[in-house]
Amino acid sequence: MAAIKEVVSISIGSSTRDHSVEMELLGERFRISRIGTDGSLENAAARFAELDGKVDAFGMGGIDIYLRADGRKYFFRDAKKLIADVSRTPVVDGSGLKGAVEASVGPYLRERTGLTFRGKTCLMTSAVDRWGMAEALHEAGCQMVFGDLIYALDLPVPVRSWGMLRFLVRTLTPLVAQLPFSVLYPVGSEQEKAPKPNARAQRLYEWADIIAGDWQYVKKYMPDDMRGKWIITNTTTAADVELVRERGVELLVTSTPRIEGRSFGTNVIEATMVALDGASGELAADRYLELLSAVGFEPDVMWLQG
Repeated sequence: MAAIKEVVSISIGSSTRDHSVEMELLGERFRISRIGTDGSLENAAARFAELDGKVDAFGMGGIDIYLRADGRKYFFRDAKKLIADVSRTPVVDGSGLKGAVEASVGPYLRERTGLTFRGKTCLMTSAVDRWGMAEALHEAGCQMVFGDLIYALDLPVPVRSWGMLRFLVRTLTPLVAQLPFSVLYPVGSEQEKAPKPNARAQRLYEWADIIAGDWQYVKKYMPDDMRGKWIITNTTTAADVELVRERGVELLVTSTPRIEGRSFGTNVIEATMVALDGASGELAADRYLELLSAVGFEPDVMWLQG
């Protein structure tokens, strides 16, 4: 019997979200695991070094190696430290997959469910780390508000135009990427905290038909009353699904499939496709879409209110 291919996502997020599955893809057996280090960059770096050369592909979770936005890449200083001692196993963080997959969620929903976005109001919690999704919703005709300054920098300033968003991305992102990642994004036990609504953010949630973006940001200021809302996001556990169901969310869409009760992050799915292809690093966007189609990985669509 052929050896099982090992895909390991090492995340600086909470270990309570760890998950492992075994599955067959195109005739090959895979073991896919997520290992959280509860916010410790040092422990994450040690696990990367320990498993280098022993697994087929790494995903980097809870932090991006770089952001790909508006045609440019912006590298995070903290992320480079995590993989300084990795030389044999390819490492991907989901960035290569995000643009291709998340941009396709809108067309997928139109074709499979008949849903349209034109005229819908949309709060995009952070466009800079989900550029493909933001661009797709903007081009689909949504009336957009971008929360990049609110969610990442705690500045109470919603961005209401695509032009202003592009200006801010090009101006601020090179500087912001040098900050400690924990300043910008919840890591470790911070990911397990209950939503903490605030007045300014609540007005945006009330205004929006759709809340889109990274799950940790979507949850961060989520109000108790989410009746009739649609959420388009990435990684959600069974507990996350129940949280939004209880708050009245009508539709939950994750850009990656749900496997044994949870949707894995884009970094995990990207690493799996890299291992499946036998590649030494990030693939072209078209190749990701080919492989995802071949294995039957599709966005997960859940109507939550019966």
